[in-house]
Formats: sequence, C-alpha cells, structure tokens
Amino acid sequence: MKKIISLCISALLFIITPCTCFAEEETKNYVQCTLLMEASTGTVISEENGYKRVPQGTLNKLMTVLLTAEEIECGKISVDTKLTASANANQQQGAVVWLMQGETITVDELLKAVIIGNANDASMVLAEEIGGDENEFVGMMNARAFELGMRDTVFKNCAGYDAQGQYSTAYDTALLTRELLKYDFLKNYMTSWMDSVRNGQTELVNENRLVRTYEGILGVKAGHSEESGYTLSLAAERDGQVYISVVMGCSDKDERFAVGKSLLAAGFSSYKVTTPAFSNEFLKPLSVHHGVDDAVEIEAEDLTGLVVPKSGDELSSVIFIPEYVEAPVKKGQKIGTVGFYNGDALLYETNLIASESVECMTFSIALKKYLYIMYK
Repeated sequence: MKKIISLCISALLFIITPCTCFAEEETKNYVQCTLLMEASTGTVISEENGYKRVPQGTLNKLMTVLLTAEEIECGKISVDTKLTASANANQQQGAVVWLMQGETITVDELLKAVIIGNANDASMVLAEEIGGDENEFVGMMNARAFELGMRDTVFKNCAGYDAQGQYSTAYDTALLTRELLKYDFLKNYMTSWMDSVRNGQTELVNENRLVRTYEGILGVKAGHSEESGYTLSLAAERDGQVYISVVMGCSDKDERFAVGKSLLAAGFSSYKVTTPAFSNEFLKPLSVHHGVDDAVEIEAEDLTGLVVPKSGDELSSVIFIPEYVEAPVKKGQKIGTVGFYNGDALLYETNLIASESVECMTFSIALKKYLYIMYK
C-alpha cells in the first residue's frame, strides 16, 4: 500500500513540476519606461525611467528604416529599386514574408514588409544592400545613433532579435523617431493598417493598431520580443503640433497603447509651442568706446520655439548687456544675453550679438573724418 501511495505522489510531482517550471519561465519582470517629447523642439515634457537602458526588441528596425530612407533621399537607391534576397535573408526566423533565395523584390515592398509586417528577412535584404553585409550595416546603425545623440543605444543586429549587450532607452528611441518624421514619404508606410507584398502572396497586418483610429496619427511602430516585452513608439499631429510618446517594457500588449495615448493626450491638452515674443526694437544701440562709430546695433542670435503649459503666464525676458563695449567690434561678436522666463523658471537663453562691425579709431581715420567735415 505504501509503495502504491509513493508511486502516486511521484507521478503527481512529475506532472506538477513541469507546469511550475513553465510558469516561472513565462514570468518576466519588465521595467516600464515612458517618455513624451515635443517633436519640433525635442523638448522632453515627461518621462518615467526614460533614460534607463533596456532591451528595445523590434523597435531596432526603426534604425534600419532610417538608414534606408537616407539612402533613398541621397539617390543611391529608390523605392522602385529591385533587390535580391540572399540565402542569409531566407534563413531568418520569426516574423518573415518568406523570401526565397534569389527572389527579387522592390525597396517599396521591403519597406512595407519591415514597417507594417515587422519582417526580419526583409530587414536583412535592406541591410545587405546598404552595408554589404549585416555586420557592416550594424556598424552604420551604431554610428548613426551616435550622430543623433543616442548615447545609450547599442545595436547588435538589423532586425531586433534579442541579443546580449543590445539596448536602448525611451529617450533615444524618441530621438530616432523624431529623425524618421523628417521623411514624409515614410508616412504612408507607417500609417498603413494592412497591405500585401510578393504579388499578394503575403498579407501584412500592422501591430500598431492605433493607425486605424487615432486622430492625427503619424505612425510609427509597435513591437515585442521576449526580452523587451511590448513596446511602442507613437507620433501624432494636431493643430500643427507634433508629439512623440515612447513606451517600453510592457507585459501586456494593450497596456502600451493605453499608456502611449495617455501621454499624447497630455501633450495636446496641456502644452503649446511658442516663440519668445521678443523684438529687436527693445534693443537700443550700444555705446562703443574708441571706435569709428559711437554705437553698434545688437540683435538676438537665435530665437527658437519653447514648450510651455497652455495655462501658464506669458513669457518675460531679462536682458544682460554692458554699458558699453571697446572697439574693435566684430559682426556676430557676443555682447550679452537674453533669458526668457515662465514665472521664476528660466526656459531658454540666447546670446545678444553685434549686428555689424566697428573698427578702432586710428589717427589716420580721425584725420580723414576731420578733413571730410572741414571741406564738406
């Protein structure tokens, strides 16, 4: 009897243990990272873990798309260019459009496959065309990331397969998304819900379901992988303003959309972009000592848009300039600064510069001026 009971317990343990192990393997503790950015200025409005390095998963493909867009923009390839799938492309796993070795396909269809269908084999075809091989292309991806200021991003492959040492941040992903928005021809791809490639043989469905319903949607991409969880980079435009929301590390596919929409809603409802109301008429000519002219005109070096709360006060400006400057004065020379404030908070500061040059007064110049006055 004891032997029978022992066998029953062993059998139960055999059945229960695999189930328990499977449940543990499926449970991952993702770190949710979010960020909201105003696109025209690059201003970060809000973030939570927005600068934390985490796996980016298939959002990786956004850089593959950017490098392809740049190749098209500079004329090296066009959307009508036909490329040939290699054996390497044919061997890609996961999301694919089943490209066969030697099959030709246009760049247009490859972009559809990557952006709408998240296709790994299509990513490889583009990478091998642009970089020669994937390793070289990945080097190009990392170099471009550095140029964009993506200091917390490392790419290890062109498709977004999970790989040790591959990571990004919500902030870096927003920078990448902001750059992609400069290419108007990509909008049709990034906002398409469904399409097909290979003469209709392969249907494509966009994982970013918000392209169907969200007002002012510009794209960009939803993704997921085992290491990254569910991710989303989203951009939308309303009343001339564009906001980017990035959500990474979600454990639920629906959560990323809810969070992404909530971030965009906060941007559109609570913030605006304004150019500081500052006129050069408020800047009187500044006195110049020992110069051929007694004064020099000054102007603001750069006035850029600022993101401010819609409910906030009007911006105020504070000018810092000396009583005079000594000659010589060069055009573009820094004379002072002007700061723009929202209440007590400094939002932006720019230089005040000389709008013209003023030479030193010399004996010969003084004599010429004296003679001119005498014999005028």
